[in-house]
Amino acid sequence: MMIMQRRKRSIIHENRLFNTINVMLMLLLTLLIAYPVWNLIVSSFSDARHLTEGGITLYPKGFTLENYRAVFRDTTIWRAFGISIAKTVLGVLTHVFFCSMVAFAMSKRYLIGRKLYSTIGIITMFFGGGMVPTYLLYRQLGLLNNFWVYILPQLFSYYDMIILMNFFRDIPVSLEESAVIDGAGTWQVFLRIVLPLSLPVLATIALFNGVFQWNDYMTARMFVNREELYPVQMKLYEIIVQSQTTLMSNPSAGAVLPTTTRSIQLATIVLTALPIVLVYPFLQKYFVKGMTLGAVKE
Repeated sequence: MMIMQRRKRSIIHENRLFNTINVMLMLLLTLLIAYPVWNLIVSSFSDARHLTEGGITLYPKGFTLENYRAVFRDTTIWRAFGISIAKTVLGVLTHVFFCSMVAFAMSKRYLIGRKLYSTIGIITMFFGGGMVPTYLLYRQLGLLNNFWVYILPQLFSYYDMIILMNFFRDIPVSLEESAVIDGAGTWQVFLRIVLPLSLPVLATIALFNGVFQWNDYMTARMFVNREELYPVQMKLYEIIVQSQTTLMSNPSAGAVLPTTTRSIQLATIVLTALPIVLVYPFLQKYFVKGMTLGAVKE
């Protein structure tokens, strides 16, 4: 009996030691991740003079909103925000629906040509046509300087299709069979049964594609020359370039200007990251569940 009690106390002591070390390591890891983000935010509210001094800071030095005023001084940025919101929302909806539609068909083992489609899809994951052929193709399709250049090329991702396909395979076949017996067609089964049961994985794919659509500026950089079609990332890139040009043409201006290139960069980073940061908490629970249930299986 005494041996059992000592053994029990030893196990409790070991568990406490493990938990203490684990908590300390997690706190350290959280600090290492959170501090750069916090430093970015507080630095974006610091004036140019204190930013040039550098160093570690925990609070805004010389608090100012001039960095953000410099970004919003260009009134066309609101139009750029509208383009980014439109292409992100429309891009996510079309991408999720199209990938789901293909994945639903590919999840059926009786699909004719299924192995051929899988082989073609896997090849596209490792090999691309290249930038020049892509540019020529977009030009022939009339996508240059066209809003649809943000949407149509991103309609399908084979990687996302694999995640959705494996999730759809876990849906009981009996649900679909019972719906068919009641007279439901393929589209009714897909829209009324499969999609409502797949919200976790759909939210996961939506988050993946939404982050890409919001952060993407290379598409505008390479295929769009019309300023009215610039997304906010491309517009903010222009603002940074203009501020750099101003300082390079007049180096002495840096000592008197209320903002610097770095201060504007910090403000633009905060502005571009803010929408995703606000949306992510609402999708997090679906994101974790979707990645678990939709994981690639043999």
